[in-house]
Amino acid sequence: MSCITDPPRRVPWYVRIILALQRRHYGRELEPTRLWARSPRAFLAMALMYGALDRARSPIEARLRSLAQVRISQINWCLFCVDLNGAAGLKRGVAPEQLAALERFEDSPVFSEREKAALAYAETVTRSDRRTDEVLFERLRRHFDDDAIVEFTALVAYQNLSSKFNAALGVAPQGFCSACATPQASPAPQPADAPLPGDAAAPSRSARLRDDPA
Repeated sequence: MSCITDPPRRVPWYVRIILALQRRHYGRELEPTRLWARSPRAFLAMALMYGALDRARSPIEARLRSLAQVRISQINWCLFCVDLNGAAGLKRGVAPEQLAALERFEDSPVFSEREKAALAYAETVTRSDRRTDEVLFERLRRHFDDDAIVEFTALVAYQNLSSKFNAALGVAPQGFCSACATPQASPAPQPADAPLPGDAAAPSRSARLRDDPA
């Protein structure tokens, strides 16, 4: 299931409770939890942070949060996160057509302008060859106030941490979502002297469940 195959020697009581809840909910334990059990305090902090972001009264609707999490996971090649967050998104009202078209969201009619703005921001923050600029923030502010932007940025940062952790350790999908598209090959890196997005010399390129953060 991952590059780390040996079980942790000791598992704190609160991680055992989470594993038991996963067995009841999914019929199995989730591999990232088994890995995070080796660093239980960090895992507890992660779970608490995700619980604070993935709440019913969030200014970012649940289906949009899931769309962003899947897109970030695609970019970071975390097939487990695509799988689990895709399944969560379907339960939250994400259409299968949206999951299938997520990598080309800018040109797809199945996304609203609000969704496209949020996904463009999530993608820009996630990709190391891009950076945010005023054009992108102007686009965001047509749909979100400052509090929502800050909270959405925290969710994007969280999902980057989680998906990079899982991808680095080779966590495989566990068969939750058949509607999610497999991430396509990443574009070739730009030359070292190429202007970054937002530079004056180049046009701007602004173009999970609660019991287990994934």
